Amino acid sequence: MTEPEVLHTTGDHVLTLTLNRPGALNALTPGQRESVIALLSEASADPAVRAVVLTGTGRGFCAGADLRGAGADLQGTGADLRGAGAATGERIAGDVARTLRTGAQRLIAAVLDCEKPVIAAVNGTAAGLGAHLAFACDLVLAAESARFIEVFVRRGLVPDAGGAYLLPRLVGPQRAKELMFFGDALTAADAERLGLVNRVVPDEDLDKTARAWADRLATGPTRALALTKQLVNASLDTDRGTAFAAEAAAQEINMATADAQEGVRSFVERRSPLFRGH
Repeated sequence: MTEPEVLHTTGDHVLTLTLNRPGALNALTPGQRESVIALLSEASADPAVRAVVLTGTGRGFCAGADLRGAGADLQGTGADLRGAGAATGERIAGDVARTLRTGAQRLIAAVLDCEKPVIAAVNGTAAGLGAHLAFACDLVLAAESARFIEVFVRRGLVPDAGGAYLLPRLVGPQRAKELMFFGDALTAADAERLGLVNRVVPDEDLDKTARAWADRLATGPTRALALTKQLVNASLDTDRGTAFAAEAAAQEINMATADAQEGVRSFVERRSPLFRGH
């Protein structure tokens, strides 16, 4: 029996998503992409899930989009162009942009919009779409053997999967251009130095560290974390007045939650809070 291309388990309020094509360094197929998007969407609405870990099997986290699958005739983007144009061998104007909007960009948006904190546990090579999938996560842990590669320039391509949106916000425009213009492999240590990675750990400690971080998040105030994620992500695209208004609105919403009331009560009673995620 063939194993699923995306493994998923939930335990102690932590959903673990594992890309499972180790022979292809977890190059992402359209089917895998859709599975991850659906599972992240379900996690947002599932009170049993309070944190998510995204990782891969074998030596690769995600080597980008699968370029060998049927329909992947747009080299580098992982575009599945089996629509009307591809069927006749002709490319219809708008096919590429449409494919990106409905494919790789939806995947990155699913991570950014997930209402639960998402930890990337980068166990190996993260290239192209795979690198951007990691950078979209809220926290990034990397094994010492991990490598990050803005591979697009090597194929004569413009970065996609949200790269030109994510990287300047993480490292600034100059560093982003350096990474994207040259396409050199970035070690885990260098990625940490640039601020792309929260922490680098020995390979054998990656799963344990990711689980420890996820467990801490899963016992936290889930709605407050969701609102915090939303505020931080939105702040990068807005002015101070709008950000302050969003902050006040988020605080108003959050103060109605049981966890916020428990947090205040535990402070007054001088004890540790017991958050239940609602």
